[in-house]
Amino acid sequence: MSRQIFAGEYHSAFKGRGMAFSEVREYQFGDDIRSIDWNVTARFNHPYVKIFEEERELTVMLLIDISGSKEFGTAHQLKRDQITEIAAILSFSAIQNNDKIGVLFFTDKVEKFISPKKGRSHILRIIRELLYFKPENKGTNISEALRYLTNAIKKRCTAFIISDFIDTGFEDAIKIANNKHDVAALRVYDQREAEMPDIGFVKMKDAETSKYLWVDTSDKATRVAYSQWWLENRKKLDDIFNKAGVDKVAIRTDEDYVKPLINLFKQR
Repeated sequence: MSRQIFAGEYHSAFKGRGMAFSEVREYQFGDDIRSIDWNVTARFNHPYVKIFEEERELTVMLLIDISGSKEFGTAHQLKRDQITEIAAILSFSAIQNNDKIGVLFFTDKVEKFISPKKGRSHILRIIRELLYFKPENKGTNISEALRYLTNAIKKRCTAFIISDFIDTGFEDAIKIANNKHDVAALRVYDQREAEMPDIGFVKMKDAETSKYLWVDTSDKATRVAYSQWWLENRKKLDDIFNKAGVDKVAIRTDEDYVKPLINLFKQR
């Protein structure tokens, strides 16, 4: 899939950092005078020009939310499984493009950091960790993950945050991270998080605090209030991403993620 579907879209969307300085050489007839290096020219009393080449190679970082709320799914699969598939596809697409890729697993702390590298064995290590890594904590702190990214990766990179974004207070952190890096937000959610079904009294558990709560889902006012909360929360997230200049996409666990990902690449 990464070769046939995503390779071209990924390559077009992520073009590298542009033109990088390579060397200087003596001025030749026809060279653009705007590329003259005046410092070197003054030193040798003869015109020299700067030579640039396209800087194609990228560093890609995946910020993977592995908090307790990922252990939820009511239709096709758990959010955790959807996130794993998406991360694997992005990893293989990066390696097809000869890019380095690294991963940061986070809950309410950074659980594990894998430095960006190339190579198939590195990709397989990442996927093994995606499948089998067990976090110590269950909470969510997106700000902490973004701060770690900003401090750990010195050069500009492309960073995908893959999360359900059930968290608050990360507005400043995502702005700062996107000023230094190129950040994209992939929000994975389940249909039952958007709409509460009418199935009577239900005992619900908060996966991150382990607290239980009885909810009367047959009460229409409760269902309407919940739907309203979901819509307001989604709008709030969109506002955060828009103000920070972050590209975003929402992916539901019971829907195919191929089309939303391709749309994300195309909107770039």
